[in-house]
Amino acid sequence: MVAEKPADSQNEQSTDVLKSTQSVIRTALDKLGYPEEAYELMKEPIRMMTVRIPVRMDDGKIKVFTGYRAQHNDAVGPTKGGVRFHPNVTEKEVRALSIWMSLKSGIMDLPYGGGKGGIVCDPREMSFRELEGVSRGYVRAISQIVGPTKDIPAPDVFTNSQIMAWMMDEYSRIDEFNSPGFITGKPIVLGGSHGRESATAKGVTICIEEAAKKRGIDIKGARVIVQGFGNAGSFLAKFMYDMGAKVIAISDADGAIYDPDGLDVEYLLDRRDSFGAVTNLFEDTMSNEEMLELETDILVPAAIENQITKENAHRINAAIVVEAANGPTTLEATKILTERDILIVPDVLASSGGVTVSYFEWVQNNQGYYWKEEEVQEKLREVLVKAFNNVYTTSQNRQIDMRLAAYMVGVRKMTEAARFRGWI
Repeated sequence: MVAEKPADSQNEQSTDVLKSTQSVIRTALDKLGYPEEAYELMKEPIRMMTVRIPVRMDDGKIKVFTGYRAQHNDAVGPTKGGVRFHPNVTEKEVRALSIWMSLKSGIMDLPYGGGKGGIVCDPREMSFRELEGVSRGYVRAISQIVGPTKDIPAPDVFTNSQIMAWMMDEYSRIDEFNSPGFITGKPIVLGGSHGRESATAKGVTICIEEAAKKRGIDIKGARVIVQGFGNAGSFLAKFMYDMGAKVIAISDADGAIYDPDGLDVEYLLDRRDSFGAVTNLFEDTMSNEEMLELETDILVPAAIENQITKENAHRINAAIVVEAANGPTTLEATKILTERDILIVPDVLASSGGVTVSYFEWVQNNQGYYWKEEEVQEKLREVLVKAFNNVYTTSQNRQIDMRLAAYMVGVRKMTEAARFRGWI
């Protein structure tokens, strides 16, 4: 058997993400007046599983993949969160992301705690059959700790509705019962919800609209930069374009393209590949770093972690930064941007559209009654506008940045639930 070498679990970037998350949680709990034991409970997942998944590859050899599932806190209800397929997945990253999912659920006032999963693999180098083998093997490995009332997976980086369908089918075979509520982000024909595929981008769009109102910016004609052109970034660029904004720059892993008069987003969407790459078709490109510092009204980091740091925060030239990615702005950069009066809409608020519509999908699965897309969009807007205003008001009243305000709102519900249960 040929074993795949797992990514270094001490990956420095993931360590920083986890530590910075824990730092803000500690501050949030202190400001809310909770005792030290509340932080001790919230700083790590209550449950962390590492699994090994043997898969017969197309060349006939067996390859063993490493997978993770973290369940941060189930005081409020079942844990909920995506599964990512990526060569750089680490245990610490998964732990941090599960905490963020708890915060998102708290901010959106959903009856969930946070969960997260990941498999160390590169789906871009795998066949359809190999991906199915990894997907089904992962579910078999974690089947004892997941389920519609325990922990509900969903799509994440490099996973989609087809992978969710394979996972649901495998769980239904194990459970010997059709269990659509086991997982969200499924195809519509298997109990998926209308609006789920574009939910994260739709949520970011609603947050952009609300932030623009606070800063007196008209979306029509506003200059927007989107870093990242994957699922969230591409949908977001299209939503902004359709609303009359000028999307002046977009980027992918290969670089960035810029037009001060606005890019033709529909043309770019038509030309991009399945992994969101499109800039390789152009000769006149710039780096992601250069693009982030362009003058704009709204900057949306929708790619990877640690893109705005203390090194470049002084050069960010935007009125509003809306984080569609997980952890794109470091804590030092958050402080610098806030001092410069740049409004930051943090990731745990801005990217919560996905978990909110996943909740809608789970509700529809449980009741066996399905909503039209217009109803889903109406409910999503109602939840997100309420959450945005709650975080913004907390920020203004306490004179703190939006990130700390979001953490305070997000951590309160699960801490109170843990207190009533007698855990702290």
